[in-house]
Amino acid sequence: MQVRDIPADSPCAGLLLPGDRLLAIDGYALADVLDYMHHSAAGDPLLTVLRGQRRLELRVKKARYADLDLTFERFLMDDERSCDNNCLFCFVDQLPKGMRETLYFKDDDARLSFLMGNYISLTNLSEREVSRMIDYRISPINVSVHTTNPSLRSLMLGNPKGGESLGYLRRFAQAGLSLNCQIVACSGLNDGEELSRTLCDLLDLGPSVDSIAVVPAGLTAHRQGLYPLEPFTQAQAQDLCRRVLAAGERALGQTGRRTVYPSDELLLQAGLPIPDYDFYEEFLQLENGVGMLAMLCDEVEQALPGLIPPPAPRRVTGVTGTLAAPTLSKLFDAVVNRCHNRLAAALLPVENDFFGRTITVAGLVTGRDILRRLQGRQVGDALLVPAAMLRYDRACFLDDLSVEALERAVGAPVAVVENSGAALIAALTGQPVVEFLE
Repeated sequence: MQVRDIPADSPCAGLLLPGDRLLAIDGYALADVLDYMHHSAAGDPLLTVLRGQRRLELRVKKARYADLDLTFERFLMDDERSCDNNCLFCFVDQLPKGMRETLYFKDDDARLSFLMGNYISLTNLSEREVSRMIDYRISPINVSVHTTNPSLRSLMLGNPKGGESLGYLRRFAQAGLSLNCQIVACSGLNDGEELSRTLCDLLDLGPSVDSIAVVPAGLTAHRQGLYPLEPFTQAQAQDLCRRVLAAGERALGQTGRRTVYPSDELLLQAGLPIPDYDFYEEFLQLENGVGMLAMLCDEVEQALPGLIPPPAPRRVTGVTGTLAAPTLSKLFDAVVNRCHNRLAAALLPVENDFFGRTITVAGLVTGRDILRRLQGRQVGDALLVPAAMLRYDRACFLDDLSVEALERAVGAPVAVVENSGAALIAALTGQPVVEFLE
């Protein structure tokens, strides 16, 4: 609860000092950031502060719901809660050794679900936390459901609480909290009729379920000693998609909302086309890889009429994962065709040797795999790299190769491309990013 910074325009400026410890608001003791956010919404709150050894009561003048605008030493004002599960498909368990330490931390923190969009299993929640989430109207909650079969969920999560904690899901729905549900599909476990039943059970929870996404389990080459899972064949992926799309059509007919979606990865594995933009409604699971390609294709199409060709001939090279490469290649071609012979752009799919060839998404491509793919090749005026491949600060890849090191190795600047049509066109043409409107 230690205050780190108080901006000059904060209502606490002149009252609080860096280093003060915030103990309570209006007499309510604070355990973490959720308590702080809830109680600090009050108008003219009374802050109980520890300054050195002195306990102070400070009244802050502000409107209800106005932000106190304080920065604390720790984002959650508490320790992050780690995962109690031993999931059969856990990606962290499949990481090779020697990566940076933070990548091996498994979080399962309900506060991060609300604040950052992380998915939680519900297995480490206490009754107090469940009641607080309902009382505070913490919403939306992103839940890794996987199956509504209690015994199967306990098996898949490697935790006997897996089945019991499904009761929390029902309580949240009955309380009217919004839920985004994720199902990681594993061959021979929660696919087939089990998947159909799970989708039906979740839709029966009613309008609180805003979205359900089905994604295939990511299986690396580093599964020694782990549960024997196999990748889905194309026929199996098609069966998954058939069940997901059928459930979505039923929901659409009954409620006017589709609610159930296959991930882009699952559609591509099945060899099925990416649906149109309108299929995804509010794009509630975009960060889960649901609708990203449809949105990108639509944004490029909308932006093309306003494209500004390069002022001089330009040649660039882009890299991506193998799965989405055919779709992205069409977008590259569409931009090149509008540039009147001033642009040459090659898109190279990068096979994943770091995690294994079964990993085909762009977000898990490493810097060294890119270097291997580019060996002996001149990339031209720039190398285009999707932002999804990089750490949050856009400085390093998953294998800790830096963007600067990649630039030195290829002898050209690296353009980090955010996931938007305007950003892609700007990177290809070398022009400033402009948000094109209809």
